[in-house]
Amino acid sequence: MTAVQINMVNTGLTDEQREGVTGLLMRLLADEHILYVKTRKYHWNVVGELFHSLHNLFEEQYTVLAARIDAIAERIRALGPPAIGTMQEFRQHTTLAETTEVYPDAVTMVANLVTDHETVIRNLRHDLRTCDKQYDDMGTSDFLTELMEIHEEMAWMLRAFLQERP
Repeated sequence: MTAVQINMVNTGLTDEQREGVTGLLMRLLADEHILYVKTRKYHWNVVGELFHSLHNLFEEQYTVLAARIDAIAERIRALGPPAIGTMQEFRQHTTLAETTEVYPDAVTMVANLVTDHETVIRNLRHDLRTCDKQYDDMGTSDFLTELMEIHEEMAWMLRAFLQERP
């Protein structure tokens, strides 16, 4: 085999299908990274009577996000192209907004994270169907389904905190 043949991906998807799927995954990677950074920032800066519980919850969540970021980048690489990895690239590809408040209060932090998780969930619902139906990539569709379930659980835990508030 030549070097060119070794680098070619031949898994039953056309180049167009792989490009479509990896485009979705690049946006997802950017969203996950922006959400990770926001969650980490909130972990460092939460204050008030709920400091301890939110500090721990945010740490649990950013730890899960870090593992998922790695899995998404590896999924992109398995399909062929290099994964994006700079803050500039993440900002170019993301659908999420960075926090406009420098240091929001704890309740606003949680509400911001719920909004972001729900945005990611909606995008994942759309993308997993697209991967299956349009790009014939059931493997990535399954991968996205698992990720969606993780985000649903994270959002539920954050919403439960907000529901306790008077």
